[in-house]
Amino acid sequence: MMNLFHEVSQDCSRITTEKYSTSFSSAIRLLHKDLRTPICNIYGFVRFADEIVDTFHGYDKAMLFEEFKKATYDAIERGISLNPILHSFQMTVNQYGIDHALIDAFLYSMELDLGKHTYDRAGYETYIYGSAEVVGLMCLYIFCEGNQAQYDALKPAAKSLGSAFQKVNFLRDLKDDYEVLNRSYFPNINLGELNAASKQIIIDEIEDDFDFAYKNGILKLPVEAKFGVYMAYRYYRRLLKKLKAVPSEKIMDTRIRISDPMKINLLARSYVKYKLNIIK
Repeated sequence: MMNLFHEVSQDCSRITTEKYSTSFSSAIRLLHKDLRTPICNIYGFVRFADEIVDTFHGYDKAMLFEEFKKATYDAIERGISLNPILHSFQMTVNQYGIDHALIDAFLYSMELDLGKHTYDRAGYETYIYGSAEVVGLMCLYIFCEGNQAQYDALKPAAKSLGSAFQKVNFLRDLKDDYEVLNRSYFPNINLGELNAASKQIIIDEIEDDFDFAYKNGILKLPVEAKFGVYMAYRYYRRLLKKLKAVPSEKIMDTRIRISDPMKINLLARSYVKYKLNIIK
């Protein structure tokens, strides 16, 4: 019956992924079947932690987060949890030997959202590392399946891709982050008076992250992971393209998304490029 408990727990992580992010779950389905479950297990954990600090208004977020953090470490140490999201996460952490320092950094950044509202450059980079780059590194553990040399070679690119994804999310969520949650992640930029020059600085930084990740990571990923990661990359690059087209004075009032027909079009064109081996 223990296998049934494992299965049910991992189903919870899969459902969490599908319900919270149709785009990310679509990209996961393009991975090799053996990679899909552990990646969903990571996403479920990350999503629940994020929900505590972003969504549970009216509750004691600090207490809930402290309980979640303790339960996370207990699950990893014991190899079991009655919380199905944490149980599936610990299964993946222990199976793939994911460095616990990555989990520490992630939880630290999430905890910053409980109180910190503005960042200097050093704080911004620390937050980006913990909230996004380490998630890419956790996934890289799965993709490399124990090949340490491969992991070390791809590590800088995985960090850059996670960083780019997070910064795109920051731009998409400016209104909620700034007006609802009172957060301003970008250093030395007044979001209340965002102008074209400031916006371009952010765009250029994201473009650099994407370019580095693509040339030094995506093209060199194991074949089992390459197309799924490439599709996520294409999706976020399209989001960035749409964000670039929005005037800086209107970006606060615009929620950018990719329509379902455009997602299908993007998938079809990406698949053709991939099969013809013209991803370069």
